[in-house]
Amino acid sequence: MMKYLKKIERALVGAMILILVLVVLLSVVELGRVLLRDLSTPPLFTLEIGQLLEIFGQFLLVLIGIELLETVKRYYTDGCVDIDVILSIALIAVARKIITVDPKDYDPLSLLGIAAVIFSLVAGYWVARRNKSNRVALDEQQDCKNENR
Repeated sequence: MMKYLKKIERALVGAMILILVLVVLLSVVELGRVLLRDLSTPPLFTLEIGQLLEIFGQFLLVLIGIELLETVKRYYTDGCVDIDVILSIALIAVARKIITVDPKDYDPLSLLGIAAVIFSLVAGYWVARRNKSNRVALDEQQDCKNENR
């Protein structure tokens, strides 16, 4: 029974990889479309702050997708997940939020909460990078190689 579950799990992860590749490709196409649209509107070849923030936000979204793809690919091949990669994805997502948000839209307590999340993620990332075995096996039977990327 466990043998069949492993095969099903592997097929599902493979399907997730294909879907994620499609999503990342579509995100890159959308990023290019937005960039061309913004550059072709008068005044030509200039970008306003709002347009730049939209482009940076979409760029970081593509970067998050690429990092997620790397994580799922590593899980497919090794059966392990790198903690530092997960934390870096979270940091990129928070950075994207900070870049695209207008601080006037949030109360000071919410901004302090975002700062606490950033501090926690950075501290976790620092601990994970200092630790030699930052890979977690998602299967109790599996051993992960203790190599850093």
